[in-house]
Amino acid sequence: MADLHERTILVTGSTGQVGFELLRSLQGLGRIVAPGRQAFDLSDFDQMRRVVREIKPSLIVNPAAYTAVDQAETDVDAAMRMNGEAPGVLAEEARRVGAALFHFSTDYVFDGTKDGAYEEGDPTGPLNVYGKSKLAGERAIEQVGGKYFVLRTSWVYGTRGRNFLRTMLRLAAERSELSIVADQVGAPTWSGTIAALTAHIATQALVEHLHDDRWWSERFGIYHLTATGVTSWAEFAKAIFELAPLAQRPTINAITSDLYPTPAMRPKNSRLSNAKLLTAFDLRAPDWKTALGVCVGTM
Repeated sequence: MADLHERTILVTGSTGQVGFELLRSLQGLGRIVAPGRQAFDLSDFDQMRRVVREIKPSLIVNPAAYTAVDQAETDVDAAMRMNGEAPGVLAEEARRVGAALFHFSTDYVFDGTKDGAYEEGDPTGPLNVYGKSKLAGERAIEQVGGKYFVLRTSWVYGTRGRNFLRTMLRLAAERSELSIVADQVGAPTWSGTIAALTAHIATQALVEHLHDDRWWSERFGIYHLTATGVTSWAEFAKAIFELAPLAQRPTINAITSDLYPTPAMRPKNSRLSNAKLLTAFDLRAPDWKTALGVCVGTM
């Protein structure tokens, strides 16, 4: 097995919410290579293959994706290429160089009609193009096989990029009243939480069990990785305004989804069960509001 000085970890999308946090959480596990989008474009499969073959990583961590959910409804080809086909290319190249692959997916692979938290084996049924493209990516990885983990998360936010937390903080400075959807529920998940839990799994996979075929045969596959607890978008906004040091706290009017139409339909229920994650890796995610408080404290 390669020691610390010989192992290389390829991290895609390093300027994004999760990618940025991964650069910090994966420190100490090996030499991290994080090419920018121009050097590692998920729409350029030849370039992707060339980079992986040159670097020969022990681990590929892929948070990069087409994430414009509403835009994907009309930009179908780009979403499917980057989210649906590129993960399969990464899986192929990971097998070629003997690397493990960590890939991130979404609660949007489900239709949101289940009463209770979704488990990994529940039937999928995405409501929008983004969800369909991410599901296609999962299936592409499964078809290739090898040493891989697909980590589904939900309602991702952080201190960088475009996300609900940053939008609410901006709107709080502009408006005294906001209407927020209250009939969609899920677990807001801080990008720092995702990165920290991923690093724990990577430590087990890369340091302890990279060449242990039995360990991998018992654990590879799809996992849900979210904060614990459940809330609505309206309650999430209230929590943000409670925890953030704001000059003013807007009044929130809870509304139904039909009063806030968007090009892409969203699932009403985005709750994901983390039970499999606990069983396989002995990892417990923090409560969503606790993590939110930590995140806001870093801003």
